[in-house]
Amino acid sequence: MSTAQPYTPSTDRILAGVALMLGFCITAPMLDVAAKLASATVPVGQITAARFIVQCALMAPFVWIMGLSLQVARAQWLALVFRAALLLISTFCFIAAIRVMPLADALAIVFVAPFIVLLVGKFYLGEDVGPRRVCAAMVGFVGVLFVIQPSFAAFGAVALFPLGTAIGFAFYILVTRGLSRRMHPVTLQFHTGLIASLLCLPVLLLAQGSETELLDLVWPEGIAWLWLFGVGCFAAISHMMMTYALSLAPSATLAPLQYLELPVATFLGYLVFQDFPNALTLTGITIIIGAGLYMIHRERVTAHQLITERAAPPI
Repeated sequence: MSTAQPYTPSTDRILAGVALMLGFCITAPMLDVAAKLASATVPVGQITAARFIVQCALMAPFVWIMGLSLQVARAQWLALVFRAALLLISTFCFIAAIRVMPLADALAIVFVAPFIVLLVGKFYLGEDVGPRRVCAAMVGFVGVLFVIQPSFAAFGAVALFPLGTAIGFAFYILVTRGLSRRMHPVTLQFHTGLIASLLCLPVLLLAQGSETELLDLVWPEGIAWLWLFGVGCFAAISHMMMTYALSLAPSATLAPLQYLELPVATFLGYLVFQDFPNALTLTGITIIIGAGLYMIHRERVTAHQLITERAAPPI
């Protein structure tokens, strides 16, 4: 009598997933570059709205070409709206930060999100998380303090905006976990762009003429239109790359690759804006990456132990 063998993705699928994740690590910082360039003449709220409007417009043809249904179960609407609102807040906070902060500094603080997800999973959702991973998360928070300290001294309270992004994105990940099992990635991206656009446009219209620095509408001029399109275009491309990468290769294989986004952001920040992290910030970035990679390692060890225990014959 043969026993069922666990499904193992083929080497080709894994390599394709790795290639897509590397593509994400390159295109996601380009979104940040476009947003920072646009912020020189366009308010943060308007850049945020452009990110979702362009994403929605780019996803619409793919929904039609692929013949996907846009129907959503009534029970999923609340989660969809909550997911879009979380991503909207996260995006706004991050663009508000990189308007004045170097890309690498802001992004390093955002990388505390996986630690927040882990701690929420343990203390709120009751997930089985060992003490070593909790300690790694705490060390990661120490690394964030190393990054925030010089940024706070240089830029003031705006250095705390990336923390808002990290918290919002952490809960966004938790909500996405459930929705991604029940909705096609393209449909999910389309609905996220549409709902987020509908949420932020009324706010911008009400703020028009208020002379609020972050929200008051302006008419973009010249190349600013290209930067606004780039924000939405790179957002759509990078998130689709990551989504499909996770469908082709195990998350344990792909998770460490995401930290390549930090050196890419550092390189682009220096190339375009001549920004480079100082010694204290580089120390914090190193601590964050080290803690994150150790946490991923412990998750792999724990997963392997569970598989071994389940595969062991009963005594």
